[in-house]
Amino acid sequence: MGSVSSPDAFKVLIAGGGVAGLEGALALRELAGEAVRLTLLCPAADFVYRPMTVREPFAYGAAARYPLRSIADDLGAQLVEGALAWVGPGERVAQAAAGEGLSYDALLLAVGARAHPRYQHAITIDDRRMDELLHGLVQDVEDGHVKSIAFLVPPRMGWPLPIYELALMTAGRAYDMNVDISVTVVTPEEAPLAIFGSEASATVTELLHQGGVETVTSAYAEVPAAGQIIVYPHEHRLRCDRIVALPELFGPGVRGLPSVEHGFIPVDRHGRVRGLERVYAAGDATDFALKHGGVSAQQADAAAESIAQLAGVDIQPRGFDPVIHGMLLTADAPKYLTAHITGGHGFSSTIGDTPTWAPAGKIAARYLAPYLEAREHAGREGARMA
Repeated sequence: MGSVSSPDAFKVLIAGGGVAGLEGALALRELAGEAVRLTLLCPAADFVYRPMTVREPFAYGAAARYPLRSIADDLGAQLVEGALAWVGPGERVAQAAAGEGLSYDALLLAVGARAHPRYQHAITIDDRRMDELLHGLVQDVEDGHVKSIAFLVPPRMGWPLPIYELALMTAGRAYDMNVDISVTVVTPEEAPLAIFGSEASATVTELLHQGGVETVTSAYAEVPAAGQIIVYPHEHRLRCDRIVALPELFGPGVRGLPSVEHGFIPVDRHGRVRGLERVYAAGDATDFALKHGGVSAQQADAAAESIAQLAGVDIQPRGFDPVIHGMLLTADAPKYLTAHITGGHGFSSTIGDTPTWAPAGKIAARYLAPYLEAREHAGREGARMA
């Protein structure tokens, strides 16, 4: 896949080694080939398949990890380790937190969002250390020490699906261990996973009911003390042995970049950062309200097409037109959801036992998903031949 670009090739700097960053890099290599010289600025050593970390506390094994050095080699890209500190759009230079400035002809920002706990007296989900946070809780459920758990979605959430997965898997584990437990989800959504439209949401609601999970919708929670929840607007009070919550997300707050409410980066449908030239952004750092790996990949594809055109490729950028593919992990077989999003809700949606996309991973991405599948296949073949 990798190719060696000439020193005079169009220089593209991609800040971030998550879904958006890698999808953008793979897309650019596919679309522009040797016409672009890629540099990846990444603060971590590995790409972690984060949507699967939700299973780790239930002893399913760790989520897959892929060394970014190896991915960069496959792409024929330079890898620079470090976080993005600031951007000088006028000089077309980006500064890593440690090291010299990196010049670019086009910059793709895929630096993600900052997650902060919303509730002081709750366990806040962090997919970088899910097993560490929740393994003890699952053990307490199995041993019968926990009789009630509440899962909270804060007012500003990026992607609510993990909270439903945790609720369903926790209730399922309690059932398997013959433990009596009360599981409640409190969410500001008008219905569970309403983003997927009425049909899919109704099916998820029924799954929750069948799994023994109570849902309180169109509600906002406060946690004034450990084990105590006030549910608004009716000020209904709940007492729970344990409380688990999603974090609230904020933009990256990178110096030199424009931002809107809560620090997110404003972009147009082609991923261009508003008010700047040759600077693009994709993923959780942008002002698109829904934070989801598949959406991040689609944003990255839109940005990559525009950057490829800048690099001289004969292409007509199509722009961002979000379609969400989601795999809902349950105590049994997963469910597969698809929705075409407009106005904040799905206007055409499906849910079923089989995926409507391929390869059928948690992250539906045009370039990244088949790339990871090929790596997994090569790894299995290598192990078989050894």
